[in-house]
Amino acid sequence: MNENMVCVGAIGGSFGVKGETRIKSFCADPAAIADYGPLSTEDGQRVFTLTLSGTLKAGFSARLSDVKTKEQADALKGVRLYVHRDALPALPDDEYYHADLIGLTVLDTGGLELGKVIAVLNHGADDLLEIRGAGIKDSALIPFTREIVPTVDLTSGRIIVDPPEGLL
Repeated sequence: MNENMVCVGAIGGSFGVKGETRIKSFCADPAAIADYGPLSTEDGQRVFTLTLSGTLKAGFSARLSDVKTKEQADALKGVRLYVHRDALPALPDDEYYHADLIGLTVLDTGGLELGKVIAVLNHGADDLLEIRGAGIKDSALIPFTREIVPTVDLTSGRIIVDPPEGLL
């Protein structure tokens, strides 16, 4: 994946029988997914213009250019949509794009390396950093809050965490 591309949403399959799709937005302002210009698949092989047509419980109904039938929309289920980083707004100092956090080294407050961020998850509440490292059996989930993650240093590629007793 090109590091200049950021995932802004995913296709949830068809909506209706005339080629509309269900779209899940990963943007801070969910409707902004339609404002960033053409969206592409992860491999860049397909590019879509997105037009939102309605609001759904878990996202939006939308039209994607070149998708005309329910079968075409269903075939795209699960496809993630990406936009070039330059199309996105600049963030304040204490906000980060998930793509920028993946791969960062995670250290505790004493400087001990715990692992690397392999994913940033959100299941409805705060974001969770999924980390994997030598001292962690499978992977660990760390709440991405200021209290537990006091330092994110993108320049040096590291995150400092102060996990509560027993979290790891």
